[in-house]
Amino acid sequence: MTDFLRRHLLACAAAALMPAVMTANVQAADKADWPQRPIRMVVSYPAGGVSDVVARALGEKLSAALGQSVVVDNKAGAGGAIGLDQVAKAAADGYTLGFSSISPLTLSPHLGKPLFDPHKDLVPVVSVMYSPVLLLGTARTQAASFAELMAQAKAHPGEVRWATAGLASLGHIMLEQIADQGKVQITHIPYKGGGQQLNDGLSAQFEVLSTNAGPAVIQHIKAGKLKALAVGAPARLESLPHVPTLAELGYKSANMTSVFGIFAPAGTPVAIVERLNAEVNKALAQPDIRQRLQATDNVPTGGKGVDFARQIEAESQANARIIRAAHIQLN
Repeated sequence: MTDFLRRHLLACAAAALMPAVMTANVQAADKADWPQRPIRMVVSYPAGGVSDVVARALGEKLSAALGQSVVVDNKAGAGGAIGLDQVAKAAADGYTLGFSSISPLTLSPHLGKPLFDPHKDLVPVVSVMYSPVLLLGTARTQAASFAELMAQAKAHPGEVRWATAGLASLGHIMLEQIADQGKVQITHIPYKGGGQQLNDGLSAQFEVLSTNAGPAVIQHIKAGKLKALAVGAPARLESLPHVPTLAELGYKSANMTSVFGIFAPAGTPVAIVERLNAEVNKALAQPDIRQRLQATDNVPTGGKGVDFARQIEAESQANARIIRAAHIQLN
């Protein structure tokens, strides 16, 4: 058992061993005293992207439920690690939360020295959603399909440029997996998030990009400004039924989706973490939130914090195997 899971299970066991009356009194006091001031939610990506939109929607629901404002603070960079680093170093008092994909916890540690210890410095509060990853061609490339893109990359080594949300991001790992399996050279263009990456893609500053599904992205595809070549998802998207998954195309290991969730600094009182988990689960069950996510091909998740921790650990181990097998390194 890893330290990551052991910390959550020990916390649960400690609470269970306390006298019932004492536990009830302590947790009741925590819930009564918190929150007394606005809560800061650090979003690990720029404003305007899917994660930012969802975080703000959840922030509104939490504000109504908790009686205090939830203020979104965008801190982009390093594939989401900069934002989560701020959360990891914040006071464990329930007034700083993080909204991020799990990539900084499951990818970055296997590619270099992380800014924080993903096993000791953060508490996974709740899984929020998973988001399909689209591989899109810009006006810069003549490829009308994934096969044509690979043929172009093979014929002109290094000339195909692929923009991602950053070093050690999920898109970066997908790129390396595809390049390794397809025996092609593709040039990586890392950004700090999806907003500027999408704008530069629309102005054809590179050949392809990978980005999470979202209303603006789908709109640009349907308007013909971007070409959907493939998608990382369990199945084809309802909005783009003609676009094959990477698994269908023979790239099963690159067929990944982005998982997003809410995190708190390690040491945050259990009662506060449980309250946040319960309120986010309630929000995700509300029709307006579910419809907002599903309309953009994002899938709401929710569930217990300990299950989210297990999912993160399992994906971390799987990514470690992928990175070793593909000899992926950060240059």
